[in-house]
Amino acid sequence: MIDNITLIVDFFLEHKLLLTVLIIILISVIKRFIISSIRGDVAFLSDVQRKWMSRTKNGTFILILVVLFVLWQTEVSKFALSVTAIAIALVIASKEIILCFTGSIQRASSRSFVIGDWIEVGKIYGEVIEHNLMATVIQEIDLDQGQYHYTGKTATLPNSMFFTYAVKNLNFMKRYVYHNITITLVQFVNLYPLFPGLTRQIEQHCEDFIEVAKRYNSVIEKHAGVDLPGSEPHIHITSGINGEQNVHIMIFCPTERAIHLEQLIREDFMIAFQEHFG
Repeated sequence: MIDNITLIVDFFLEHKLLLTVLIIILISVIKRFIISSIRGDVAFLSDVQRKWMSRTKNGTFILILVVLFVLWQTEVSKFALSVTAIAIALVIASKEIILCFTGSIQRASSRSFVIGDWIEVGKIYGEVIEHNLMATVIQEIDLDQGQYHYTGKTATLPNSMFFTYAVKNLNFMKRYVYHNITITLVQFVNLYPLFPGLTRQIEQHCEDFIEVAKRYNSVIEKHAGVDLPGSEPHIHITSGINGEQNVHIMIFCPTERAIHLEQLIREDFMIAFQEHFG
């Protein structure tokens, strides 16, 4: 029995390529089994499930690298010593891969975001659903158009982007958001008499969540260490280059209700404008 085991071990050590393929297949099968167990039968993944799935993928990838390094250490050492010039050329050619690795280290050390956070990288907005040593995967959100819904698109960002673009964590916007509304009027009239009534109507629309909004606003201020505008509505006017008036309204409201509240406020403004100016 011992002789048979010794023969099998010697065979695999002589045929390292075959052993490498078997190890990769075995670890991949174990990874798929673990991920399948974590996912279960649910239709939508929770943040905890996504974190553990990401950890499983990263852990198995690192395990494969360690096992392959140990298995092929002698060959790698001989190759590195004999072809130093080629190794340097490979480093230069693999600059983007190195940047992705270092970008992953930079993200982990700075704790700029975790799975489940909303982030902005360049002009891309989305919720982080996975990150590994090479890339970060996000579910795109239509924040660029002033919306807060998922577009259905998945974006894979190489970690090297974290050295080129600033990473903005928008996680507090998942619950409440400072929503800006702009109404443009070509007619130049005095709009200030409309604002007290409009403010009261906005407060009526927000009265069912205003207390929660105040507490959440205070939490964000303490976490960020800055004085934020506050949870009450803000209205001001600016003029455009052609003499038009731009009415800017800012409200602090639940993210999922922002668009609906915007439509109500626009309707209130138009009714008040029609009644006042005819």
